Amino acid sequence: MILEIAILDTKAFMADDFPAAFAQAAPFLTQTKGYISHEITRCVEAPDRYVLLVRWQTLEDHSVGFRQSAGYQEWKRLTHHFYEPYPPLVQHYQVIG
Repeated sequence: MILEIAILDTKAFMADDFPAAFAQAAPFLTQTKGYISHEITRCVEAPDRYVLLVRWQTLEDHSVGFRQSAGYQEWKRLTHHFYEPYPPLVQHYQVIG
């Protein structure tokens, strides 16, 4: 299993609107082959920052399956204009144990 961790810093004046946009975009993520689960959290000390955790069966399920899908284009349209800096930091971790 792969854990994707994305640090999503949003534009300050848009931070409160991000959860609704994310909720609208989430089905494009959850319908992707290899998707297992996700959670998104908002930072207490820096309320413009969110952390997205997504569990995938394989790295390719995210890097190819999701990112090359038509659904990803909608995901981008709904969420990417919130991010500053762009692109956000996204890393993948191999789950052990």
